[in-house]
Amino acid sequence: LIMLPAMWKWTCLVSHLLLSTTVSPLSRQQPLHPKRPFITFTGDQAEGNFNHLVVDERTGHIYLGAVNRIYKLSSDLKVLVTHQTGPDDDNPKCYPPRIVQTCNEPLTLTNNINKMLLIDYKENRLIACGSLYQGICKLLRLDDLFKLGEPFHKKEHYLSGVNDSGSVFGVIVSYSNMDDKLFIATAVDGKPEYFPTISSRKLTKNSEADGMFAYVFHDEFVASMIKIPSDTFTIIPDFDIYYIYGFSSGNFVYFLTLQPEMISPPGSTTKEQVYTSKLVRLCKEDTAFNSYVEVPIGCEKNGVEYRLLQAAYLSKAGAILAKSLNVSSEDDILFTVFSKGQKRKMKSLDESALCIFVLKDINDRIKDRLQSCYRGEGTLDLAWLKVKDIPCSSALLTIDDNFCGLDMNAPLGVSSMVRGLPIFTEDGDRMTSVIAYVYKNHSLAFVGTKSGKLKK
Repeated sequence: LIMLPAMWKWTCLVSHLLLSTTVSPLSRQQPLHPKRPFITFTGDQAEGNFNHLVVDERTGHIYLGAVNRIYKLSSDLKVLVTHQTGPDDDNPKCYPPRIVQTCNEPLTLTNNINKMLLIDYKENRLIACGSLYQGICKLLRLDDLFKLGEPFHKKEHYLSGVNDSGSVFGVIVSYSNMDDKLFIATAVDGKPEYFPTISSRKLTKNSEADGMFAYVFHDEFVASMIKIPSDTFTIIPDFDIYYIYGFSSGNFVYFLTLQPEMISPPGSTTKEQVYTSKLVRLCKEDTAFNSYVEVPIGCEKNGVEYRLLQAAYLSKAGAILAKSLNVSSEDDILFTVFSKGQKRKMKSLDESALCIFVLKDINDRIKDRLQSCYRGEGTLDLAWLKVKDIPCSSALLTIDDNFCGLDMNAPLGVSSMVRGLPIFTEDGDRMTSVIAYVYKNHSLAFVGTKSGKLKK
């Protein structure tokens, strides 16, 4: 179910929040204002849940990714077009899928869960990736959802075998004089030999071009990707990197992640598994992914640790918040929601915190780490790299704000956590989503909660 007040202008701001929160009819909580009835759209219940939503900033049209369906809605939630994506005969153990070669596994009628939905404004098309056939993507014309292309003949066309709708996140990097790039990040579900956890792909102008979704660069030794070493799974059998949010800013692409780690608690001789939230950064122009750096992030208030990332949103500071943070009003600010603790991922505790990070502060911490590593100090310090005690190598070079790495000291981890500024906590109704924007110099945040409440 998605809803909005009839008098509100539908914007990307409200729509993203209402979809990502489990919204219950507000009349059950409190009387609706009689002049502000809610417009609703309810899909075919037999088809299952809605998974993703994007809004065309130019037209206000809403694209809704569901199980076996893509909907195009008007700004007042009227259905304009639907596109069927499933079900079809499939088996998640077929690799490559049976649409490419015969599979010996038994095939069953399988739903297609929408895993990613992105608008490619430059080419006026929608990128819709689903769970069928190891995660292939369709390219649909925005106007009528006509299928422009559906590449699936090469191994790089299979983006992820995970069926979870929250397992894939993509960021488009656009250029005026060349083809765009798609940075795509995904959980690999124990199959690192098939799927890179992060890669950059070509978005060709021609939706049926042979190079669509091919790696930006790929030769015998180097490619535009990061793969989790198979050895990692001998240490943490259920290891994976879960991608919560992604965005581009300046010369970089960022992903916010949640990933397991083995740590030794104080005073203990045995290790236990916890989850750590980390920000991952890559240079937009880095075809060899030598710029990969990750830094742990978290939040603390009154001695309580909030370490499990639930949601995030990039906004500007705005004049009033910027003054209190001593930054520019145009500085990028990350609004983040964390739940309490580190040990639970799937069943997070209800205690949660809304925290903000100044992106420049995180970048400064990364630059400090790069400078120290290139002075030969410390190790690469990546939890998912089994040989994480590889020492940093020294090199005489200047590392500025836009340094994009060399074929040494990469991929690199930052050991010390960057702490966010807690601005609101909720103890009983876990916050699950957040969006923010600047209005008349004020920074406003909308937060969705576990029970379906909307907090401004």
